[in-house]
Amino acid sequence: MSDGNHGAVKAAPARQSEGAGEAIMRGLRGRCPACGEGRMFRAFLKVAAQCPQCGEELHHHRADDFPAYLVIVIVGHILMPIVLLVETEVTPAVWISMTLWPLTALVMALGLLQPVKGAVVAIQWFGGMHGFEESKKGRAPTTAAEG
Repeated sequence: MSDGNHGAVKAAPARQSEGAGEAIMRGLRGRCPACGEGRMFRAFLKVAAQCPQCGEELHHHRADDFPAYLVIVIVGHILMPIVLLVETEVTPAVWISMTLWPLTALVMALGLLQPVKGAVVAIQWFGGMHGFEESKKGRAPTTAAEG
């Protein structure tokens, strides 16, 4: 249901993001990359159409499968050295290995998926990618000289 004042809500963000690092940190925390106050997600991996706090439109994002690929790389790089170390030094029973490592990978992947997706959306927002161009133009300094 629309509230009718979509444009008016966006006029006063709490505190505008000053850099890519700040926008990414806000995304990792699941917060709006623009104001840092509103929640980015309306469900576990469903990005809200707009920030409930400042009205910044977030529906433009095109995260697709990229967050999942990043999570696979992160989990693999963290877990594989640990698995190799434990399996060569301790040599646990097979049933322990077959239970422990998949469960650990699953928990890590589920725990990282939302923060990584938030960071990907924040990067797109900050870079003015995939429909966020107008938002970026609104953040750009008006005194920039063109060469």
